[in-house]
Amino acid sequence: MRGTDSCVTQGGSDNGVPMISRKKKMAILASYFDGETYGLLGPQMAATVIEDRASCECIVIAVDRGDDRSTLKRSLEDYFGSERPLVAFSTLSGREDLFNLARELKEEGAITVLAGPQSDTDYLGEKDWQAHPHRFPGLSTHFSFAVHGPAEQMIPYLAASEDRPWHEQPGMLFTDKSGGIIQNPKRAWDESFLSKVRWENMYRIGDPGLIRHRIDTAQVLQHLGCPHASRSVWVRIDYPSFLRQGREQGVDIHLKGCSFCDVAIDKGFHGSLGLMTVLEQVRSLPELDDGRKIAFELINENPLPGLPRLFQEVEERGIGLSQINLTLRADWFVQGEAYLREALRMARRMRVRVLLSSVGFESFDDEILRNLNKGVNLETNLQAIRLMRRLREEFPFQWAYSRGEGAVHGFIHPTPWDTEETANRIRQTIERYALFEDVLPPRSIPLIVHHASALGDWIREIERRERLRFERYVSVIGWWEEAILKA
Repeated sequence: MRGTDSCVTQGGSDNGVPMISRKKKMAILASYFDGETYGLLGPQMAATVIEDRASCECIVIAVDRGDDRSTLKRSLEDYFGSERPLVAFSTLSGREDLFNLARELKEEGAITVLAGPQSDTDYLGEKDWQAHPHRFPGLSTHFSFAVHGPAEQMIPYLAASEDRPWHEQPGMLFTDKSGGIIQNPKRAWDESFLSKVRWENMYRIGDPGLIRHRIDTAQVLQHLGCPHASRSVWVRIDYPSFLRQGREQGVDIHLKGCSFCDVAIDKGFHGSLGLMTVLEQVRSLPELDDGRKIAFELINENPLPGLPRLFQEVEERGIGLSQINLTLRADWFVQGEAYLREALRMARRMRVRVLLSSVGFESFDDEILRNLNKGVNLETNLQAIRLMRRLREEFPFQWAYSRGEGAVHGFIHPTPWDTEETANRIRQTIERYALFEDVLPPRSIPLIVHHASALGDWIREIERRERLRFERYVSVIGWWEEAILKA
C-alpha cells in the first residue's frame, strides 16, 4: 500500500500527522449491505464537496462484510497508483472489520481518516476509558486523524493552504507527539455546501476490482438532525429486568432524543435547509429512462407539513419525480394527515408514488417505549398503522407502506427491559392487529447501545452502582446478562 508518491510528503507537521503538499485522489469507504442499490448521502455529498472545492478526485467505495479484503486492497493500490493512498472511512455502522482495515492500511503507509457520524466520540473513546480498562479505548491508533462535522473542513488539508496550518482548522482530531488527543471544535453547517450531490461515483468490489455501482434509490437532505433531539430532558430508565430482583430500580439520565440514538448526540437538531437547496439536490439526482428522477428518501423526520409545497415547486420547474420515500415518527405521521392527503392528491396528478419507507415504531409496549424515550405510546403507534392502511385504500396507486412494497419499519427486540409480561403484551398486539401481514419486518433488530448514546451513560451508572462490568464489542456495549464480565 505504500507508494512512491511524489504528491505527498512523508514527513509531517509539528504534531506528527502526515501533511499533504498536493493531492490528486481520495477514496471514501462506507459500510454497505450486499444486494442494495441505494446511495449514501453523507459519503456522496462529502465526495462532491472535495471534488468541487479541493480539486481532488474522490470516489466512494461501498464495502460489504463479505467483500474480499485482499481484492479491496488491490483495488485501492490500482486506484492510487504511485500516490500515497488517502482513505477516509464514513458511516461505518460499528463494523470491527472496517476499523481493523483502517489500522492495517495505516500501518502499510496509507493516510486513513475517520469521518462521518460519531467520528469524534469513536476517535476519543468511551468516557473515562483510561480509568476503566474494559471500556472502549477509541480509534486514535487506527486512523491518522479524524474529522468531525461538515466535509469542507477537509479542504485546507487537501489544498495545503499556507495561510493557516491544517491542524488548526475546525473539526480536526489528532494525536500529538506525546500521544495526547487534540480536538478542534467543529465548524457550523454551511448550506452553500449542501445543494449539490454527485451520484455517479460510487463503486463496489468485484472480481476484477472496482465496479461502478448503479444507484436506484438516493437521498435528499432537508433536515439536519432530528427535532426530537432539539431539547434536553431528564428521563428515568429502568434497570435491566435481570438486575431488578423485585426492586423498582432506575437511573436518571439527561438526554436528547431517543435513549438509544447516538445520532442525536452527534447532530442534535440544526433545523431545515432552504427549499431552493433541497430543489437543487433533487435536480442533481440521476434520471430513469423516461426522464423522471430516481426514487429518493427525503431526510426529514417531520416532512409532511412541507411536502405539498415541495411537490408544487418541483412541478412548476418541470422536474419529473418517480417516487419519494419518507421516514417518519408515528406521532408526526398522525399529526400531519391533512398535509399528506393534500400531497397525495398532487402525487396522483403528477404520477408520483409516495412510500412510507420507515416508521420508528420500535416497540408495541408502553413500558419499553418509555425506556427508549420515544416520546410516543402504544396507542399512537396503532393510530399510525390504522392511518397507513386507510390511506392505502384511498390512494392505491400513490401510497405504499408495507413490507412487501419495500418498507422496513423499526422494531427493536430484544431489549434489556423484556419480561414475560411485556412479551405477552407485544404478542397479543401483533396478533390482534395482524402486524406481521404488512407492517413488521421479517426480523427484529436487537437493541444496540453505542458507547456515546444516553444508554451508554445508563450502563456506566449501573456498572458503578452494582460493581459490574459489561463487555464492549468495539464501540458497542453489551447489555444482556451474558455480557457481564467475570471478576
